[in-house]
Amino acid sequence: MALVIREDSGPVARLTLNRPDALNALSSAMLGELQAALDALAEDRAIRAVVIAGAGRAFCAGHDLAELRAAREEPDGGAWRLRALFDTCSRVMQTLPRLPQPVIAEVGGLATAAGCQLVASCDLAVAAEGSRFGVNGVNIGLFCSTPMVALTRNVPRKTAFELLVTGSFADAARAREFGLVNRVVPPEDLTSGTMALAAEIAGKLGKAVRIGKRAFYEQLEMELAEAYAYTGEVIVANMMEPETTEGVAAFLEKRDPAWKD
Repeated sequence: MALVIREDSGPVARLTLNRPDALNALSSAMLGELQAALDALAEDRAIRAVVIAGAGRAFCAGHDLAELRAAREEPDGGAWRLRALFDTCSRVMQTLPRLPQPVIAEVGGLATAAGCQLVASCDLAVAAEGSRFGVNGVNIGLFCSTPMVALTRNVPRKTAFELLVTGSFADAARAREFGLVNRVVPPEDLTSGTMALAAEIAGKLGKAVRIGKRAFYEQLEMELAEAYAYTGEVIVANMMEPETTEGVAAFLEKRDPAWKD
């Protein structure tokens, strides 16, 4: 059974986490399949937007605790196996912002610990009403240190710290208020709402979106003057693209652009 299912709908690819009986917990095998799927998408120029969803009643319940416990019980203490697992997870999370295409988390149900980290690592998120978000490892004595990295880069500092140290959950409405989620929709509209957003993005000039996504994340790590210097070069290069010339001409001539990309 595939643990990650890919389905393409025109220029939009859907990746579905497929361990519904385990609330789509991120086992090492699932992380491996997710990484392979993302690597393939990075080379697929026909795909312009990616959606990550979960099968069943949860988006993702975080790491597979049974697997973590089994690793901990290795004769040598299992630190090497735990380190390998968390390194694999960190690689997946870092791949998402580096992927050329925008990635949307489609969240129905629970998104906890590394599942919440996955939401925070995606570029955008659409959640169903009633979904819940948490980094609640502290409730079992395991502080969500790695999920904290993505969370603190998405939401205000005090909000992130409160969630981390109390292990409490935020509903979809609150998650939208503090910036973890872009849109909240009725459960019955979750897939259609997410796919509509993906289709809107996929309808833009693919080259411009790829250029823009890369620049978006790179400039965030720069000082203000450096960021302006860098993005100035980016926008000049973008403007020199033939497809952009066509887009500007189409706007001025009040017609649809005839883009090849």
